[in-house]
Amino acid sequence: MLTGIRAAGGWAGEKGNVKAQTIDVRESTGRILCCTIFRPGGRKLLAKGHVLNEEDVRLLETEGLGQVWVTELEDGEIGEDEAVSLAAQEMGCGSLEIRLAAGGRANLFATENSCVLVDDELLKQINCTSSIVIATVPNFSFAPGEQRIATVKSAPFAVAKSQLEAVTSILHERGPILQARPIRTPSVGVLYTDPVQGERARQLFESIMRQRLERFGTAPAFVLSCVEEEEQVARSMQHLLRAKPTVILVASTTAPAGPEDVVGRAMSRVGCHLERFLAPVEPGNLFLLGYKGDVPIVSAPGCFRSAKPNVVDLVLPPMLAQYRVSGWEVAGLGHGGLLG
Repeated sequence: MLTGIRAAGGWAGEKGNVKAQTIDVRESTGRILCCTIFRPGGRKLLAKGHVLNEEDVRLLETEGLGQVWVTELEDGEIGEDEAVSLAAQEMGCGSLEIRLAAGGRANLFATENSCVLVDDELLKQINCTSSIVIATVPNFSFAPGEQRIATVKSAPFAVAKSQLEAVTSILHERGPILQARPIRTPSVGVLYTDPVQGERARQLFESIMRQRLERFGTAPAFVLSCVEEEEQVARSMQHLLRAKPTVILVASTTAPAGPEDVVGRAMSRVGCHLERFLAPVEPGNLFLLGYKGDVPIVSAPGCFRSAKPNVVDLVLPPMLAQYRVSGWEVAGLGHGGLLG
């Protein structure tokens, strides 16, 4: 009989070979609570899934509880907290930390400004494998320090050891699902271009450019403007490249039709490898990405006219984290690429 407190969130029947039963509170040490216990005012006393210790038993007796609804682990099972902790340790790497939460949950938090890289196929495989499920933020997400970026949740109370071993085996073989790749003091080069006067493009776009970069905790470090003519654009790119920026953004007032137009020809002229033209993202279809060594140069016509999300917002976080975005990964932005 429950006296002075109430139980909620009950669970009935069996979990695998584990049977729930109501027992005398004095015999409950080492058992697992099958329901959350609250004080009369609604304040939580002990959470569902909590492993009772001697101090808990004394507390429950003090509160007037004579019996509790509990279960216990069988051979070949691992408690929910231990299971999610082990899975969380294997699934992520980089600038993150793991924090256990009640109810068989482990949360992963970024410890500094980061770009979150997610292996989507591996995530799907793990989520089809066992009594553990994992949710993450989208791939390429920007995560400021202290933001939760993933959570690991188990089935109530326990996970079969064989299932947990299957998960960790896959992760050992194929690597982590998630990486919090730190963004540390990035330097952004910006080139404003216009067919008549470069400063016109700068006047039109500079405020929006600053707003966009502020979202990711940074600001333009090197800024040039020039007339949109192949030789001048190439010369300006060379000047910016000498400063060794993390990324160069080309903000043009025109809408080039492809790599054969002025900006694309200028990129080729400075020795860029043209990685990708066209992105399955709206706004931002006329996206052009090239690399000069490890420095990405991005042209995205029209994307600097508005602070609304567009393709630049999707690719900037990994670039600021010095991750080399491939043409294949740009192609993969189509799922969820309709931004507005």
